[in-house]
Amino acid sequence: MSSGQAHNGQVRVLVVEDHVALANRIGEGLRDAGFAVDVVYDGAAALESTMNADYDVVVLDRDLPTVHGDRVCRRLVRDGSPSRILMLTAATDVEDRVDGLELGADDYLGKPFAFHDLVVERARHRASRAGIPLTLTRKEFGVLECLAGADGAAVSAEQLLEHVWDAHADPFSNTVAVTIRRLRRKLGDPPLIETVVGVGYRL
Repeated sequence: MSSGQAHNGQVRVLVVEDHVALANRIGEGLRDAGFAVDVVYDGAAALESTMNADYDVVVLDRDLPTVHGDRVCRRLVRDGSPSRILMLTAATDVEDRVDGLELGADDYLGKPFAFHDLVVERARHRASRAGIPLTLTRKEFGVLECLAGADGAAVSAEQLLEHVWDAHADPFSNTVAVTIRRLRRKLGDPPLIETVVGVGYRL
């Protein structure tokens, strides 16, 4: 879409992240929330995209191939880009945050972050939604952990049986379906687990 065109009042977002699965997941999450989203995977593509279209927000990873995220940020600020720039980084270091803001970024988003307000703490075997702790059985947590770890890909019932139950679990039982149903109920609305017909389940 060229810069002169209207975009139906939608906020336009450019996601720049070299980790493809993560970039696509961020894009999907933002689209679900009603934003118009483009996703690119390196700094050069980011600069090209911002020349060809006006974005309201640029979600920018720092550690990018071809052109580093810092340089992309500096260039956008120098060229007077109207976009708000959200720096995306795994670094929790305060100095890194200050660096990003000094480059002209508007704000900072640390990775990992949660979409749909779901937080899965693997090490502690805990999960919460919208800040409210979920009371999950070991199997329910195992299924949720498996789905969360799939980066938005579908996971088959067989894979879930293998990972969460054990080799002796009956592949023809409806154990997985029952556990998914209970998990969906506990997770509440809007629903987070999607059934992919003929394939399995996806978060």
